[in-house]
Amino acid sequence: MQNVLSLGVLFLLFSGCLAVSREHNITKILAEHPEFSTFNHYLTATHLAGEINRRKTITVLAVSNTGMAPLLAKHLPLYTLKNVLSLHVLVDYFGAKKLHQINGGTAASSTLFQATGAASGTAGFVNITNHRAGRVSFAAEDVGDAPPVNFVKSIKEIPYDLAVIQISSVLSSPEAEAPTPAPAQVNLTTLMSKKGCKTFADLLVATGDAEKTFESNVGGGLTVFCPIDQAMKAFMPKFKNLTADGKLSVLLYHGIPVYNSIQMLKSNNGVVNTLATDGSTKNYNFTVQNDGEVVTLKTRVTVATITGTLIDEDPLAVYTIDQVLEPRELFKPEKTKAPAPAPAPVAEAPTKSRKRHHASPPAPAGPGEAPAADNQKAADDESAAGARARAGPWIVAAAAVGAAVLMVA
Repeated sequence: MQNVLSLGVLFLLFSGCLAVSREHNITKILAEHPEFSTFNHYLTATHLAGEINRRKTITVLAVSNTGMAPLLAKHLPLYTLKNVLSLHVLVDYFGAKKLHQINGGTAASSTLFQATGAASGTAGFVNITNHRAGRVSFAAEDVGDAPPVNFVKSIKEIPYDLAVIQISSVLSSPEAEAPTPAPAQVNLTTLMSKKGCKTFADLLVATGDAEKTFESNVGGGLTVFCPIDQAMKAFMPKFKNLTADGKLSVLLYHGIPVYNSIQMLKSNNGVVNTLATDGSTKNYNFTVQNDGEVVTLKTRVTVATITGTLIDEDPLAVYTIDQVLEPRELFKPEKTKAPAPAPAPVAEAPTKSRKRHHASPPAPAGPGEAPAADNQKAADDESAAGARARAGPWIVAAAAVGAAVLMVA
């Protein structure tokens, strides 16, 4: 009986080794708590949400809608607001239990503000203090005379990976609130023309409001997939046959109104909307998939692969692809022709004979045909081999567990 129990325990331990790490999505987590909707909105607007989701060990210091009001009243530019909020993302795990067990009562943690290089010196660090009465406070390194900010409650914890906790108000930091210049303006069509996508860039300029639509989305985040000139050359006969609206839709289909770094594309697979998508319907979308380091874009008509990066600087990313993305709304998948059926064998006409016919033995199997008994034996052997292949991993696991049981015994 003892051996059986030991076997069960070891099996559970063995199964636990197969567990995979859990992913997190800060936007979905905070969406379940309407009192943090403003904080959640600005994490998305500043593109910090994607950075939080990509990191494995992180703590988010969330502030309620009421607590965000004084910060928004300062009317800071979006890029400055990003620095302030990045100070609220610690690059370490601090769940409620850990906060109340800080050795020595104090700890310093780096933040995204520090990790990205935006902070000078140690201005991007946050000091955490565990007070005797059980109160935990937070303060930026350059806080000055501002009062400390207190821990309120835990919102969501995935032990040692993610902690989302509420603090009483926004952390004050003169360094984070200092004016931040916006990134230099990039001319999309000029960039693409110089990097192997001249045909696509020329079409953006010549087709309706295509160029204007792309340019107007840069500030809020934009990802562009620009087909290389060779791919566009092969596609041009189809493009010329489209209506004016169809031409515009195809071009807008190559833009996503969200910034996606290459790492984000590799980790966040799934269906995405495009600049051509009608807000009221789920049209003009495609699927992003990756196989290791290779990222593919799949419509219902074509499959394109990302072949290079022209620019990847938040809030703009432009990648080259080897095929034009053809939306199902405008193009039909090419049907593959089924192979023609093999001609039926011609039966030989029976010959007349006055001799008595005797039952003849079955003809021997030809090189491509096995006797019925051999066919059955081959099928049985194949079934047994498949069963052994499927059972292989469990046999290895059972052997390992058995060896461990003998050692316990």
